[in-house]
Amino acid sequence: MSDTDATPKLDFRKGLPFRDLPDGTPVAGRVDDDDVIVVRQGDELFAIGAHCTHYHGPLADGLVVGDTIRCPWHHACFSLRSGEALRAPALDAVTCWRVERAGDTVFVREKIGDPPRRRPAVSPASVLIVGGGAAGLAAADMLRREGYDGPLTMISADDSPPVDRPNLSKDYLAGTAKEDWIPLRGPEYFSEQRIELVLGARVSRLDPAGKRVVLADGQAREYDALLIATGAEPVHLDLPGATKDQVRYLRTFADSKAIVGELSAAKRVLVAGASFIGLEVAASLRTQNVDVHVVAPDRQPLERIMGAEVGKFIRKLHEGHGVTFHLGATIQSVSGRSATLSDGSTVDADFIVAGVGVRPAIGWVEQAGLRIDRGIAVNECLETSAPGVFAAGDVARWPDPHTGERIRVEHWVVAERQGQTAARNILGRGERFALVPFFWSQHYDSVINYVGHAEKWDAVDIDGILDAQDCTVTYRLNGRTLAVATVGRDKASLDAEARIERKALR
Repeated sequence: MSDTDATPKLDFRKGLPFRDLPDGTPVAGRVDDDDVIVVRQGDELFAIGAHCTHYHGPLADGLVVGDTIRCPWHHACFSLRSGEALRAPALDAVTCWRVERAGDTVFVREKIGDPPRRRPAVSPASVLIVGGGAAGLAAADMLRREGYDGPLTMISADDSPPVDRPNLSKDYLAGTAKEDWIPLRGPEYFSEQRIELVLGARVSRLDPAGKRVVLADGQAREYDALLIATGAEPVHLDLPGATKDQVRYLRTFADSKAIVGELSAAKRVLVAGASFIGLEVAASLRTQNVDVHVVAPDRQPLERIMGAEVGKFIRKLHEGHGVTFHLGATIQSVSGRSATLSDGSTVDADFIVAGVGVRPAIGWVEQAGLRIDRGIAVNECLETSAPGVFAAGDVARWPDPHTGERIRVEHWVVAERQGQTAARNILGRGERFALVPFFWSQHYDSVINYVGHAEKWDAVDIDGILDAQDCTVTYRLNGRTLAVATVGRDKASLDAEARIERKALR
């Protein structure tokens, strides 16, 4: 559509009638050259930037909850009063404008400056973050936003600064995202925020009593407060006959770049695993015109996580894009380019990408005396059994108020939000982590949004048509809604998240 065909945007400088602002519904327009939304909540009026700072999602299509607005794409949450990014995945604020009502007309005036700098209730002598992924970066960012001025160090086993990990199996692997889009923050950020970033370093031992960690090279690092955010490590396959270079795993930026480097000469790739990583890799490689075969022991892709009907939909979607499935089977051995499966068939492939699950990276923690429960056990404030030591992300098992169980979730947004909560609690906020888990998974042009957490269910209700990519899938146990998956219904996903939150609060 050309600019001349586009519907003219409302000019908020010129004003608009108060009656044209429905209560709680964003109205999109512009202020000079900026896209802006105006929101009325009762008699209060707010104006903020129209696009989420994460992936530029349209906030005009979002959900207003109290004095906040949530992005329809990946559920980032912003304050309508200050523009601050309150919940990941967005880390940066949106701009705010002053709104003035003159009689029955509403005008948007000048931009509002940043809110006053906060002062933390508690200020540790030093904070150490072990882990350079989603939780670690989000925690470091929040510590500085909350006014912590003390020494702040991040120790990461990765060779790269914190990156947008979901992109590694999605757009970057598909060739539609540039390499310089992948870092979550540029190198200048760490110097400007006075964050010491130590890369390529592994912690081998934790001494909670002495408040220090020991690195693999023998160097010791002391701390006053510690956040463990080491994430998870891929489960490795034992494939007789396979060389090291034949089997690829996808966890780090280096892993994704290595796979991309193979694609120029690869004609066929065998993917082991039909869960999210395996299927997203399959979709990305098909976008690159690589022949893809997927082998997995499951009856349907994603059946264990999302049920048989969603599994059938995902299978048809991938088969429609040329993916060949070998379900109910595993790879038994490899000879040259040929992989023998457990059903006796063979598949020729240039290399194998394995996505068969991950394990929390906590080997160095287990001998430190912290309580371990298939992960690091934490309380509702994400503090471990050792005072002053917190855990967030894939390593943490916490008491979930929505299911009433202790759970551990391996999702990017959950890790970021836990990092943010842990940071505030390091500074004495005493904040309970009670947010609803959320993740999204992209397969070609189809995106599944999932809120809640359901390890088991006794009823699945499907509203709409999966094959039309317009549906809501609700997972219930004993009549209680535990999780909701949507395809093509972003607003319904936001509504479901808000409903699950409200039930937990009651």
